[in-house]
Amino acid sequence: MSTKNHRSPWAALALAAALGVACNENPAPQASPEEHHDAATPDQVVLTALAIETNALRVERAVKRELRPTFRVPAQVAFNKDRMAHVGCPVKGRVAELCAKLGDDVLKGAALLVIESPELGEAQSEYIQRRSAAQTAVPQVELAKNAYERAKGLYEQTQGIALTEVQKRETEYRSSQAVLQAAKTAEQAAGNRLQLFGMSQDALTRLGESGVVDPHFTIRAPIDGQVIEREVTLGELVSPERDALLVLADVTRPWVLADVPETKLRDVAVGARARVLLGVEETHWCEGLVAFIAPALDASTRSVRIRIDVADRHPDLRPGVFAQAELTAAGTAEAGSGLVVTIPEAALQTVDGETVVFVPVAGANGTFAKRVVRVGAAAGGVVPVLSGLDEGEGFVATGTFVLKAELTKGSAGDEH
Repeated sequence: MSTKNHRSPWAALALAAALGVACNENPAPQASPEEHHDAATPDQVVLTALAIETNALRVERAVKRELRPTFRVPAQVAFNKDRMAHVGCPVKGRVAELCAKLGDDVLKGAALLVIESPELGEAQSEYIQRRSAAQTAVPQVELAKNAYERAKGLYEQTQGIALTEVQKRETEYRSSQAVLQAAKTAEQAAGNRLQLFGMSQDALTRLGESGVVDPHFTIRAPIDGQVIEREVTLGELVSPERDALLVLADVTRPWVLADVPETKLRDVAVGARARVLLGVEETHWCEGLVAFIAPALDASTRSVRIRIDVADRHPDLRPGVFAQAELTAAGTAEAGSGLVVTIPEAALQTVDGETVVFVPVAGANGTFAKRVVRVGAAAGGVVPVLSGLDEGEGFVATGTFVLKAELTKGSAGDEH
């Protein structure tokens, strides 16, 4: 009996150990870094650092700002006229070579056309002759000067020469000076004509030194840009009367031109924030500022043309494209809605019929919680937060779609 009682505690311990082993045969699964929702509450999403970087998640702080109303007007993308060049030809001739095609990107100074011009050849020949005449007149002046100075010295010292002879030699000296001056003037005029034809001073110097006439004239790009028009063909006769043989434009910085109705003019100011909408899906927005307001009203449309300088360079932002411009109304602070907490419109998502934002969870890297918010009407790409998010709180500003996808995927998994 005593033996049985002595073994009873050990037997109980053995039984408890056996039960413990049996209970631990299937331990609870540990959450892996990739299994986001097992490690978070149903309203939270956990992402790896790689996922955050890949989806460009950016956390910002909610700030208060004055939210002004916006309005939309029709707009169109146009070439920047401050960055265009109409390229003509300063001489008469025939196109001997086409160096640039329509659509080519060229740098300032690049060859566009080569013109074969008899007029240029004649002007070069005249310059060479005038230069030669001027050079020939130089030693004649020196000879006449020396003869005059010897005669003058002889007359003053010994009167060994008649005064009339001294006067004659002085006249010859003054005459040779006049001839030299006339030759230099003619050389300068011939050189100026060549420079009007587009020859540089270096090219003019080389022409004078070599004496070789070259009737080929190269037309070069005056700016960096793209060839958007080319109204000339190989072998075609050209002249200065043509407005433009080619048109260059810098297509990287186009203008956005919008027409503001007369009734909205008081709401527009230079420097006001603007957004340009490309396409009908309202997904392609370009941020910009009002840079110019035309001084006159278009009597036919009762509107004023404004120019918007855009900061980003969207691929669809090309001249000729129709667009919409969303302008932030200018005015006094009383005209706005006061200082309110605002966030980018892109930060909002709709989950289960509710408007939500995602906020980072303190002390849990890569964890974001869903937060229901109440917002007002959007204006200029931002929305006022009426409740649910306070000033200074962090929120996910970009990449929220992946958070919504992960959250809804986790909810679907829980239903099963």
